[in-house]
Amino acid sequence: MSRRLQPVFALLLVAVVIGVPLWLVIATAGKSQGEAVDPDLTPPTTWHLFDNLWQVWTDADIPAALLGSLLIVAPTVAIVLLLGSMAAWVLARRGSRLTAVLYALGISGIILPPAVVTVVLLLRQLGLAGTAVGMIGVYVGIYLSTVIFFVTGFVRTIPESLEEAARIDGAGPFAVFRRVVLPLLRPVLATATILICLYVWNDVFYAFFVIGGRIDTLPLNLFQVASAGLYLNNWHLIFAYVILMSLPLIVVFAVAQRRIISGITSGAVK
Repeated sequence: MSRRLQPVFALLLVAVVIGVPLWLVIATAGKSQGEAVDPDLTPPTTWHLFDNLWQVWTDADIPAALLGSLLIVAPTVAIVLLLGSMAAWVLARRGSRLTAVLYALGISGIILPPAVVTVVLLLRQLGLAGTAVGMIGVYVGIYLSTVIFFVTGFVRTIPESLEEAARIDGAGPFAVFRRVVLPLLRPVLATATILICLYVWNDVFYAFFVIGGRIDTLPLNLFQVASAGLYLNNWHLIFAYVILMSLPLIVVFAVAQRRIISGITSGAVK
C-alpha cells in the first residue's frame, strides 16, 4: 500500500468503526416505535428525535438519575486525581527499593480485579453498603492505580530544579506540590479525568451490587426501566436514553481536550 494511501485508509477505517455505530444510535433514536422495532442503518421516514428525547427525559425520571450519577462521579474524580497525583509525585521522586515495591503495589489494581463479594461484605461491616460514600470508596480503590500509573511517568519528565528553586524560596512540600507540580500536571490529569469519568459514568456492574435500588444512577436507571418492561422493544426510547446519558461525557471530553491542547502548547512555548 502506498504511503499516501495509508492515512486515507486509516481515516476511512476510523470513520467506519466510529461513524456506523454512532449513526445507528442517532437514526434509531429518531424513529417512531414501529420503525425502530428492528434497528438498522436506514434513516427514519420522519424524524422524532427531540420528541423521543423529551419523552425519555420525563418518563424515565432522568433528572433524579443524573443527580445520583453526579453525586458519585464528581467526588470520585476529585479524590482519585488528588490522591493519585500526590502519591505519584512522591513515588516518582524517590529511587529506593521500597519505593519501587510501593509503586508496583500501587499500580497492581490495573491488573488485579477487585473481588465483588469481598467488597460488598466489607462495606456491610463498615455500614457503608448502599451509600454514596461506599460507592465512592469502591471507585477510588479501583481507579487510583490508573492515575498513579499515568501521573508517575509524567512527573519524571518534570525537571527537579523547579522544585528545588521553590524549596530555596522557603516553600514546604505541600506548597511545592500545589504551586509547582500540580499546574504542570494539567495535561495528564485531563486525560485521567476523561478515563475515570468514562469508567464511573457508565458503570453498572459494581453499582448494581453496592448501591443497586438505593441510589439511582443513569446506567442503573436505564437497566431498571428496560428490565421492568417500560422500554421493552422500544428501541427508539432506549437509544434516546443512551444519547442523553452520553451528553455530559461529551461536555467533559470537550473541556478536557482543550486543557490537553493548551497544556501541550504552553509547554512547547516554554
